[in-house]
Formats: sequence, C-alpha cells, structure tokens
Amino acid sequence: MFIQVIQGQVGDVGEMRAALDRWHAELAPGVDGWLGTTAGVTDDGMFVNTARFESREAARRNSERPEQGQWWAETQKLFSGEVTFHDCAEVYTYLKGGSDAAGFVQVMQGRIRDPRRMREITAQSERGMAAFRPDLIGGFAALHGDGGYTEVAYFTSEQAAREGEGKELPTEMRELFEQWKDLFEGEPTYFDLRDPWLYSSPQTA
Repeated sequence: MFIQVIQGQVGDVGEMRAALDRWHAELAPGVDGWLGTTAGVTDDGMFVNTARFESREAARRNSERPEQGQWWAETQKLFSGEVTFHDCAEVYTYLKGGSDAAGFVQVMQGRIRDPRRMREITAQSERGMAAFRPDLIGGFAALHGDGGYTEVAYFTSEQAAREGEGKELPTEMRELFEQWKDLFEGEPTYFDLRDPWLYSSPQTA
C-alpha cells in the first residue's frame, strides 16, 4: 500500500467536503489502483487527507491525469495557507485496519527514532489491544521516509474512544506503551476528526 497525506488550514469546511465528494463521484471511478480515502477537518480548521493506493505508481498515474490537475487547481484555492504533502511508501496496518464504519478518527503525527521497533511494538500489542480496547476498530501507520510518521486510528465513536483512553492499562501493555512513547522525538501531534469523511473504492468496499 502507498499513502499520500495532504494537510493544511481551510476556511470553509463545507466547500472542502463538496470538493472531495466531487472527486470521489467524478474522478475516482477512473483511477486505477485507488483504494480509499480518509479525511476530515479538526475543530481549529486543519484539513487532513490520507489517500490509499495500491502502489506509488498508481498514485503517480493519478497525479498525471489532466482531470486530476484541474481538480487540484480549483481545490487548492480552498486552503488559507501552506499545504503539506507526505508520500509514504512504507505502510502497515493493525487490527482490522481502516473502516468506513468508524464514527471517530484520530490522526497522530510525529518523528520517530526507530521505525522497525515501532512496527514490532505495534505487532506485539495488537492481541492485547483488541481485547482491551473494543472501541478501536484498527488503523494504519505510514512512514514519510525522513523520520516522519503519520498514524490513523479508527474508533467506533468519540465517546467510546475517550472512555477507552481513561482505562488503566495492564502491566505488560503499559510497558509496551512506554517503549512506544519513547520512540518519538518530542511529543506527537494529534488531529481529531470528529466528523470523518470516509470513502472506499467499490472494489475494496
């Protein structure tokens, strides 16, 4: 899997939602290798979009389509400042991965010291997390290739997620969580998508 992350401040949430709805209605059917998109806007206006493709080549072919260029030329006017892009060739999922049934999505970004160890800890904690946090459907992590890291977690609802966060971790899981936190350079940044926009290719839905 290949992930493209696009983010930036937007002024009109409705216009951005309409732009993505139009892309998925009009352009997505012609994109070979597009798997799905998770997007949304935080309370303070940060738009975050993660588009999933089968491969880097599929993402590149989409970017080169004239209709894609025209759509982006119009859509980028909706941003009120700089737009950030991350192309992520190394991606892994956990639990059930992403889900269009999610009622709440949380995106986490930061810089990590050891991507291999991060992946190991995620795998080691997967079984315990499935039992301990039924509110967590699953998610994926995408490595930017320069130490940057984006993780997208899908929850049944925000209320369930907040209740789950408040539970005391069992000893083994707490130790793994502390190791996981220590892999970050500084504190990660969280983006809460309380109204997630979830799209999937008909071939993957």
